[in-house]
Amino acid sequence: MTTKATIDTTTDTTADVTTAATAEVVRTEPAPEQACPIAPVVDIVFSRWTTPILWALHEYGRQRFVELERRIATISPKVLTQRLRQLERDGLVTRTYHPEVPPRVEYEISELGRSLAPLFATLAQWSAGNLPKVEQARRDYDGRQ
Repeated sequence: MTTKATIDTTTDTTADVTTAATAEVVRTEPAPEQACPIAPVVDIVFSRWTTPILWALHEYGRQRFVELERRIATISPKVLTQRLRQLERDGLVTRTYHPEVPPRVEYEISELGRSLAPLFATLAQWSAGNLPKVEQARRDYDGRQ
């Protein structure tokens, strides 16, 4: 992002002359992914429904839409469809269509999606050890308010 600024005019009081002294100052702000290199990954992987979908596919393997919908009980069919399409587009989920009667569609985590397993394992370990501390910090903070 580029920000432009103009320097104001100056007035010479001895000759009663106004001089337009303008200069362009260009300041370039880094793109969000440059300011925080993991921001794009966080946007892809840690949206509200992406994490539970990837977790379910990793833990339980290949599943049909209805199976995923049952495992993630609070997700609407519309949102599940949108997230699965986005995950397929991002290469994290593979969709397999079986031309049967009735048609059958299955979803599974891709190799790229599986490569996130160590990250999820680390986060699970961190949450097990630190969520109680976060909850205590919240209680302490709320008690001071």
